[in-house]
Amino acid sequence: MDQLIILYALCFFLVAMLYASVGHGGASGYLALMALFGFAPMVMKPTALLLNLLVSLVAFLSFYKAKFFRPQLLWPLIIGSIPFAYLGAIIPLPDSWYKKILAVVLLFSILRLLIHPSNSTAPSSPKSWMLFLIGAGIGLLSGMIGMGGGILLSPVLILAGWANQKETAAISAIFIFLNSLAGLGGQFQKGFDLAPGMVWIAATVLVGGWLGASIGAKKVPIGQMKWLLATVLIMAVGKLFFT
Repeated sequence: MDQLIILYALCFFLVAMLYASVGHGGASGYLALMALFGFAPMVMKPTALLLNLLVSLVAFLSFYKAKFFRPQLLWPLIIGSIPFAYLGAIIPLPDSWYKKILAVVLLFSILRLLIHPSNSTAPSSPKSWMLFLIGAGIGLLSGMIGMGGGILLSPVLILAGWANQKETAAISAIFIFLNSLAGLGGQFQKGFDLAPGMVWIAATVLVGGWLGASIGAKKVPIGQMKWLLATVLIMAVGKLFFT
């Protein structure tokens, strides 16, 4: 196996493990890596969505098994997000715009990664129409840049007091899976190429996702890996803004 493919697989493995520990598929991390490695936007979006599908499903199963899933929060979000994720995926987006929008979302991802809200407050029940609108907005943006939307949804649920961290992880994971599926459907309609060595990358991402989700669902801390990932995201933001 080519040494470059081994490097890709190792980097994607680490990203998948960290993101799955909080119920995310890892798309923002994969996109950051691909930006640093110089992948073309037409390859980045479908690759990130496909990897998102694998990791978010593994993450959801782990958090569901640990009884953190609250389905009443999911349905309005999904009804709003899925059609808009598909729509976002088929909207033509110039490469220069894509890079700038992705850079802004990655900045948001850094904040989400480094800030850990408290679980001390009891979750409240939001209105269904609010969840629908939030889902639609996140779905549209996610489809446009090739993400599942968990990095945007999680802060909303936690900061609004609608779910604690573990419940948010479970909801985000299945939200990401379904949105990624819709976004990938839009990409399929347009036609797409995947990253080189996709089979090896997908295999290592699955292992990393399973390991991270198992750790997260059992409330075992990942450690200081978040700082390493934050550094990668910051580097990717710089490259996207200035190239």
